[in-house]
Amino acid sequence: MSLNKVILIGNVGKDPDVRYFDSGTAVANFPLATSERGYTLANGTVVPERTEWHNIVVRRDQVAFVEKWVKKGSGVYVEGKIRTRSYDDQSGVKRYVTEIHADRIEFYNTGTRPADGTATNAGTGFQQGGQPQATQQATSYQQPVSQQPDISTDSNSADDLPF
Repeated sequence: MSLNKVILIGNVGKDPDVRYFDSGTAVANFPLATSERGYTLANGTVVPERTEWHNIVVRRDQVAFVEKWVKKGSGVYVEGKIRTRSYDDQSGVKRYVTEIHADRIEFYNTGTRPADGTATNAGTGFQQGGQPQATQQATSYQQPVSQQPDISTDSNSADDLPF
């Protein structure tokens, strides 16, 4: 058994590049930056902030959302699979590219603040697919609520608890 799943939260590095093909399909690509904060060790050694860049590839119905709403600087949550492909460059040298093929993209407030002190991407009012949100701001990712019955309201289940 194996699993190929990537979850990233970061900032878009440039406006997405969207390409349309004769077959009617489309693909969007953009770089995503994720950062680890710098820190100082007990002995005084300073470890600087480290930023990683990821190549995000979006296909199918999410391309329209990315094209319309995702821009440079947007904070996004990306869930997908990691894939590596190879190609021969102009000199004939084999090159490798690692990409994240996104299955899910949502706005996410990464907590970055521009010079004026206002939060970026807070309260964009839109989630995946550009659908208006009810009253929740796009400031954090939340797991869907389970549709299982609440056992605490079942009077018989309280007697079965092992503690």
